[in-house]
Amino acid sequence: MMLSRRRALTAAANAVVGLAGGALAPRPASASLVSKFLSPNRIPYGACVRPIPLQNELDYRNALQTYCQQVTPEGALVWSEIRPTPAQFRFDAADSLLAFAQANNMTMVGHTLVWYGALPDWAKAIEGAADAERAMTEHIERVVGRYRGKIDAWHVVNEPIDEAKGDVPGLRPSMWLANLGEKYIDMAFRLAHRVDPAAKLFLTEYDLETLDGASPKKREALRRLIHRLLDRGVPLYGVGLQGHIRGQYQIDRDGLYDFVAELHALGLAVRVTELDVIDKELPGPVAVRDAVIATRANDFLEPICAAARPECIATWGITDRHTWVPIWNKRSDGQPNRPLPFDANCQPKPLWRVIEYYCNK
Repeated sequence: MMLSRRRALTAAANAVVGLAGGALAPRPASASLVSKFLSPNRIPYGACVRPIPLQNELDYRNALQTYCQQVTPEGALVWSEIRPTPAQFRFDAADSLLAFAQANNMTMVGHTLVWYGALPDWAKAIEGAADAERAMTEHIERVVGRYRGKIDAWHVVNEPIDEAKGDVPGLRPSMWLANLGEKYIDMAFRLAHRVDPAAKLFLTEYDLETLDGASPKKREALRRLIHRLLDRGVPLYGVGLQGHIRGQYQIDRDGLYDFVAELHALGLAVRVTELDVIDKELPGPVAVRDAVIATRANDFLEPICAAARPECIATWGITDRHTWVPIWNKRSDGQPNRPLPFDANCQPKPLWRVIEYYCNK
């Protein structure tokens, strides 16, 4: 697609976004309910979910039921939660979320099988290739095996690329890399595919989208890794663009378009898996901040959707009441962060209108 075509699409999207305010005024939830059930060709919208609010907060639960076609456990399937000891697996929280998804005609995404983070102490202490391979094999066989035929897509390896400092970065240091080298990625995908050959297997990464100097380097490192994996015949189905957008930077729309177009040409699916806009450095006034957040999301989603239709658009949470952002990105002015499509009262914000537009394209 020519650059002029992309600009035309952006102009159309900006008209829908309506940053002056009128087009972004909240609408009744019934409008989104209608679009959820009467738009069979829409791109599914999803959000990550926390189990305690899901159980205890009616408006949180209602928002998920009203707007989502997909859910992802925020932490219920990470190693530290599901496997506190080498022999113990705790599936209660993940099973409960899967039951909620099934009862509400949603799919559930498996997040995540292999990650440098959220490891229990016993796993952090693993030394040697044999022990690392044994732990990974047992884990994937148990977890993927339990949900075979119930979870159809897995984030198999999460965030494998190191931070972009200086030259093009390499793989992120981890227990997995230290003990197994790059082959830990191949191993994870091959194991998951063996246990559930029908599952869609994704590699996911963040910080690929901004014009800050670091994102292009990280994107290039991921591109090289993907080519190596495909050359080795790894059963990679697709790539998840997380989209934890740092709001103070503009989006590298051309670079993002070219990257997604290349993935599409390689036969890989694309998903937006963890979208939010980190507003730590954005202006304080809510209307101004929400407008910038909506613009960043629009400029992120437009080139992705222009290059290849994503299989889903998912945010990392649904309401500002429950978000990871203030843990690491608290605002200096003391105001609450507003990174998600619904505010702390579960009411739609300008960001939701952008997501809804692209889901219904």
